[in-house]
Amino acid sequence: MGKKQTPDEFTGAWRTGEKKKMKKDAKVLTVQDISCFGQCSLTVALPVISAAGIECAVLPSAVLSTHTGGFKGFTFRDLTDDIPGIVSHWEKEGITFDAIYTGYLGSIRQIDLVKDLTDRVLAPGGLRIVDPAMADNGVLYYGFDAGFAAAMAGLCATADVVLPNITEAALMTGLPYRAAGYDEAYITSLCRALTERGAGTVVLTGVSYKEEKLGVAVFAKGDEKPAYYMHEKLPKNSHGTGDIFAAAFTGALLRGRTPLSAAGVAAEFTLLGMKATAGDEAHWYGTKFEKALPYLVAKLNRG
Repeated sequence: MGKKQTPDEFTGAWRTGEKKKMKKDAKVLTVQDISCFGQCSLTVALPVISAAGIECAVLPSAVLSTHTGGFKGFTFRDLTDDIPGIVSHWEKEGITFDAIYTGYLGSIRQIDLVKDLTDRVLAPGGLRIVDPAMADNGVLYYGFDAGFAAAMAGLCATADVVLPNITEAALMTGLPYRAAGYDEAYITSLCRALTERGAGTVVLTGVSYKEEKLGVAVFAKGDEKPAYYMHEKLPKNSHGTGDIFAAAFTGALLRGRTPLSAAGVAAEFTLLGMKATAGDEAHWYGTKFEKALPYLVAKLNRG
């Protein structure tokens, strides 16, 4: 594997809360599926990262007619075999990226291909950002098993930033999953275990110590405890919020925000999309993130 950036090497100041001036016209590659309808995966990542002012290239891992959360009879085409040829063409053209952000990956082979392409097309000093989208509410997504979770843990061990929820963090570390009633020591143990396995900075989503609050814990290797960004907790969740958060976080990070600041921007952006969706029972399949894009643009352009 190529040399992995540490948080301090990337920003020189993540722990002090200072921003880093990113290179002009940074480019990010995102690797995940296209669910043609349903406001998730690449149909979220491309517009959100672009709205953040960052050039976004895509590498689709599969094409589905819809996402799998509530739809029946959806079509699916696996694009795994296309990935090596695409990466080889980029390599011949001298195309590189300042960050590679991975979302939903459908197999262990795809995880291995992501490791390979990162070594080949990530620019020197570039960032590895991994959203280990594989589980929620204590269980793995359909089609995944313990072997996949172990492979994803291996990918996260190569990452500068990982964006798991509590279920995913527990599965990758072997620590028990707790849906509620946990304390800060538990959240710290999840984050520390991931950094001890190689991850540079952990951005743990879905953290809640109080019934009316939900938020994000941010923990860098060497920290004693996480920093938090907490916000109001809505009574009902929406499909695709993890993808929306990860895309907005990536865009904000590439604009020079610290991980904690980027997490705050992404959390508020996601929350606004959820509020725009609330009460519209016909829109059960996704989150109206488009309504919140003006907030994201204005927030990041204010510096």
